[in-house]
Amino acid sequence: MLVTHKVTLIPGDGIGPEVTEATKRVLEATGVTFNWDVVYAGANVQDKFGTPLPDYVFESIRKNKVALKGPVTTPVGSGFRSVNVALRKGLDLYACLRPCKTYPGAPTLFKDVDIVVVRENTEDLYSGIEFEEGTPEAMRLMELITETKGEAVRTDSGFSIK
Repeated sequence: MLVTHKVTLIPGDGIGPEVTEATKRVLEATGVTFNWDVVYAGANVQDKFGTPLPDYVFESIRKNKVALKGPVTTPVGSGFRSVNVALRKGLDLYACLRPCKTYPGAPTLFKDVDIVVVRENTEDLYSGIEFEEGTPEAMRLMELITETKGEAVRTDSGFSIK
């Protein structure tokens, strides 16, 4: 009996739809059957929903438990940090798994590589704690640094906390 796999598909914007369409073709060529639940996120949906990441995207992912997402643009100056950060935080995606493997016939400097890199998503550079230059949060952080260290921070500074 063949099982159809229900998968949330977020085509993205910019080159996203082209990338996800190619990925779909590769996955479908395996003979596995998919039922794609297509939802939209990114700069293209900002005007319609007032956010680049509508709630129905989270609902679909939670229901299907698996998603394929293409590259997504985060609108600049909208007060929204990043679609990727919001997805990681909203779904509590602790780790990103990156398999790395060499294949015969593919030129490479290294031979017999077969590893998985686990990147922690919720701390460090990927936590999404950022304060843009000139925002009240950035100004408050400058004041706190000055009070704590006794050194002034340039007023044109923005912050990304590591």
